[in-house]
Amino acid sequence: MAAEKGKKKRATLSSFTILLIILVVLAVITVIMSMSGVEGIQGATLSGVLTAPVAGFSDALPVCLFVMILGGFLGIITETGALDAGIAALVHKLKGNELVLIPILMFIFSIGGTTYGMCEETVPFYLLLAATMVAAGFDSLTGAAVVLLGAGCGVLGSTVNPFAVGVAVDAMRGIGYDPNQAIIIVLGCILWLTTLAISIVFVMRYAKKVKEDKGSTFLSLQEQQDMMNEWGMKESEVEGVEGDAVANAKMTGRQKASLVVFALTFVIMIVSFIPWTDLGVDFFNLGATSEEVTTTVTGEELTTTFDDANDGATVTTLATPVEATSVEEVQTSPAWSSFLTGVPLGGWYFDEASTWFLLMALIIGVIGGVSESRFVKAFINGAADMMSVVLIIALARSITVLMGQTGLDMWILNNAAAALNGMSAIIFAPLSFLLYVLLSFLIPSSSGMATVSIPIMGGLAQHLNFSVETMIMIYSAGNGLVNLFTPTSGAIMGGLALAKIEYTTWLKFGAKLFVVLGVVCLVILTAAMMILS
Repeated sequence: MAAEKGKKKRATLSSFTILLIILVVLAVITVIMSMSGVEGIQGATLSGVLTAPVAGFSDALPVCLFVMILGGFLGIITETGALDAGIAALVHKLKGNELVLIPILMFIFSIGGTTYGMCEETVPFYLLLAATMVAAGFDSLTGAAVVLLGAGCGVLGSTVNPFAVGVAVDAMRGIGYDPNQAIIIVLGCILWLTTLAISIVFVMRYAKKVKEDKGSTFLSLQEQQDMMNEWGMKESEVEGVEGDAVANAKMTGRQKASLVVFALTFVIMIVSFIPWTDLGVDFFNLGATSEEVTTTVTGEELTTTFDDANDGATVTTLATPVEATSVEEVQTSPAWSSFLTGVPLGGWYFDEASTWFLLMALIIGVIGGVSESRFVKAFINGAADMMSVVLIIALARSITVLMGQTGLDMWILNNAAAALNGMSAIIFAPLSFLLYVLLSFLIPSSSGMATVSIPIMGGLAQHLNFSVETMIMIYSAGNGLVNLFTPTSGAIMGGLALAKIEYTTWLKFGAKLFVVLGVVCLVILTAAMMILS
């Protein structure tokens, strides 16, 4: 009986429960603020709270569908046996040098983060890295940390990331100021490489401890059991790999070919998400041509369109006849790289990625010799395994939806900006950073945050004769830091679910690191604000 009580005390809340609690607490806060007469806040309604998860699912539908198809794709590669054999061969070749994987992979993920804001795209890698790290003698938490901290530190120190600094620079241009992007890139590199180095040392030290002593893991007993059930190698499998020749011999020709296609699938996915045109690379858009088409629009068509946009609530009439022209750019020939999805590489999003993974699942099934009945069963089972991840992503998005409906995010931003007006640089910079840390819990989207906040905070910095470039990096670092652990990020919650890790375990593991990274960012950015202003 005593033992049972002890187990209950050590039980942790699931990701679903944590997200539901956050949703309800924030809803109650908005109701209290609204009843207190706080201007700009609309209290959440019962219907708003109840429908928020559904609205979140609808809002996150493309990424949810992608995750389900990804599950089916992974189910097919697992059915071929190629993935298990490939990981076993890799671990054998690295025998004694497994730690070298950590800095290499984290650096690669960080490049994706700093250049194009790699975030949701990391979800598939949680499962792959968890399996690899467990096979290498570490734990699934090490695999999750490699992905999340690697890409996350890159996003934190964004240099040319169009979804972060790109949107922020454009927002400042919208209010008449053109930031110096060379300063932004230098500051971004300093933040990126500094935080990445700290994170690599942190993860490597943890991984080394776990390899030497399995009891050093942060995973609970249940998580360890789940990890071993999912990815644990049997002793016979480990002992069976006794040399490169033997390891290679265990892989059939079909399995080797399947692994090549498997790797190619992820390479194309990464290439397709990078906004090449924003980086000045037009290679994937070659062959695309377009022309302007001018259409005459009558006054009756204008009024009908206006009334339809108002759901028929208005009936608009014009006193005099009106005629206008509409100019639209129409594509006459597609880019060479758009033959597969209709969208060139560099312009893909989750619909295109879902199409790609579905196609490659079929190709791998054929190459791997998977029969029709086995294919259907493996694909459905793989997709089913992702349902918990899909629901977590939807629930995380529901919090953002509710905050947008109630106006709490903008209320905090506007009032904080007013409070910061007139402060010195040494106080303004750290308080601005803390403000972005707070706001990022409510608006995890980097582009969404830049759009609503930079015209206000960047404009305030310009008004006070402070460095606007530093303010942009304060936003990037604050938002990037929080996106290493915020429960409102579907990518984090979904990725951790794939790696069989509870959110509370991730917090315990990274709490000290997050504080250290926050202090380092705060010091660098405050110094930059004082030097550049």
